[in-house]
Amino acid sequence: MDNLVYVIPKDKNDKENLIKILKEHPEIKFVSLVGVDLGGNATDEKIPIEVMLDDLDSFLNYGIQTDGSSVVLHEIAHLNNARVDLVPDLNVNWFVDYNYEHIDNNLPVGTLEIPSFLIHNGERVDSRSVLIKAIDNFKTKLMDILKTYPHILHSIGISDPYYIEDILLTSATELEFWVKTPNDKADIEKLSTSQMLKEQYWKRTHGTVRTALEKTLILLQKYGLEPEMGHKEVGGVSSKIATNGKTDHVMEQLEIDWKYSNALQAADNELIVRELIEDIFASYGLEVTFAAKPLEGVAGNGEHTHVGVAVKLKNGKIRNLFSPLDMKSDYLSEIGYGSLMGILKNYEVISPFVTSSNDAFNRLKPGFEAPVCIVASLGIDVKTPTRNRSVLVGVVRDIDNHLATRFEVRSPNPLSNTYLVLASLYQSMLDGILAAAKSNKTSKELEAEISKESGVESFYLEKDRTYRSEEDVFEHYTEDERNKLFGKPPATVYENMKNLKEYHEKRKILLDGDVFNEKIINSFIASSLERWETELKDRILLDNINFIRECKKVHNMEEVTDLDVVRWEKINNLRYYMMKNSLDNKCLFTRLREALDDKDYNLASSLQLEMYEKIKEINKLYMRYKRNLFNI
Repeated sequence: MDNLVYVIPKDKNDKENLIKILKEHPEIKFVSLVGVDLGGNATDEKIPIEVMLDDLDSFLNYGIQTDGSSVVLHEIAHLNNARVDLVPDLNVNWFVDYNYEHIDNNLPVGTLEIPSFLIHNGERVDSRSVLIKAIDNFKTKLMDILKTYPHILHSIGISDPYYIEDILLTSATELEFWVKTPNDKADIEKLSTSQMLKEQYWKRTHGTVRTALEKTLILLQKYGLEPEMGHKEVGGVSSKIATNGKTDHVMEQLEIDWKYSNALQAADNELIVRELIEDIFASYGLEVTFAAKPLEGVAGNGEHTHVGVAVKLKNGKIRNLFSPLDMKSDYLSEIGYGSLMGILKNYEVISPFVTSSNDAFNRLKPGFEAPVCIVASLGIDVKTPTRNRSVLVGVVRDIDNHLATRFEVRSPNPLSNTYLVLASLYQSMLDGILAAAKSNKTSKELEAEISKESGVESFYLEKDRTYRSEEDVFEHYTEDERNKLFGKPPATVYENMKNLKEYHEKRKILLDGDVFNEKIINSFIASSLERWETELKDRILLDNINFIRECKKVHNMEEVTDLDVVRWEKINNLRYYMMKNSLDNKCLFTRLREALDDKDYNLASSLQLEMYEKIKEINKLYMRYKRNLFNI
């Protein structure tokens, strides 16, 4: 096992090295071209390695052909024009995925996973390609800005853009996930109580969970991903030991972090990490979910996305473009402030790529440290870096290390499309940097701009918005105050996609440099709305119908009190309102289904929110009702 190949670095994937590696490692029996569609789904195939080696030049240059039915490319790949080519990316690391349940000659069978492009009618139409274009556009446009407005470099100690050799875009993600034993049902009250008491947060892992976590971290090391930490998160309850001595009734939330990389590699790394986590935990009989909100009423899974920008100088030194020359007198450089303002001003067109599913919106609710407000935190004071967990974007700083300065975007979840999230962030940052450079404002003046009160004019930011808060925005402000100061956040997939259509000027920022184009954006909107509609009709509605049916009268006449009768009547009235039609009235579920059938998405969106509120209400009432009964 020690001699297995886990990663083929980008400088080793040429024809000569590949032939040598694959002949020396016959356990690698398959190859898979991994393209990532606009829905964030990665393709997977099992192509015998002999097929690849039979005409290696052609395989590396042209890949394979498939059809658009296998990928999410709405309004791009049609039935009468469905050919999509999968073409290998030769400029990133390739990984080998091993099946430890399939042993041949005492070694697990491996599949060489090659990050790839999806090409339709000669154009790249995949998520990875959008990010690559965003990276190229950012580097080119930023160098133009630095040459045109060189004063923004002076405050970070660079006298002339001539000394810059390269611009470095770094990123890092982290994964939170729930793990449980199969068929175990969550006790929400116990989970909620444990969360409130923080009984699980950063506590010691036990049994199979501990073993699976440790093995995952060791495997990440073998893949060169440099894991930094694995620990328990806030959600979960203590597992039990069964009579056979094995851990039973597992219901825990974990987090795994690994080292940053360049933007594209960071997004690619995330895909392989998810696969490794699922495989290792499954080998110990544990189910893993990366869903943003797998359990209502307890903590969801976040995936904070860190972004940084630096330059490599011709003398070999690295300089962080977000860090001021004097870390004890300023939070950020002019470039840093411009980048942050770009994200905040344009977040309405970033948000759809961050939050594009019903599950993702279930996480973004006040009370669970989930960021829903377009607001940032710089720190209570320059000399005391802090972490405000209630804001959308936090500035991460280390006064003694200028290279550590970066932005932590807290809204993504483990199933967000990291490629499109990063691409939209870079486009927005570029817009803010250009505005800051043109303004000729100092870092102190830019700090005042981003710290302005609502109603104050700004050269770039919107007048009636507040963009900075060092307070807990959920504790310090009411919901009405938050909506007024930071803008009312979208609450459904439809509301979020509508922003991409209504914010025309902000949408243009995505189109700059042809990073996103109208075809890509419209395809993304169409696929997101189709998934939203399908999940609502065929999954969420059915689940809620089953839930309503399970809320049955369970008291008997011997133990009943007037309180039980009143509570049940209230519950039953809600049950009828939600799912029982009459000759004169249609129930909530019927009205929602008809709105979706009629493509009346505005109505469907509002009915979806009403449905969630009613389900939440009946759930709470039913728990109270059962608490007062002896026999249930």
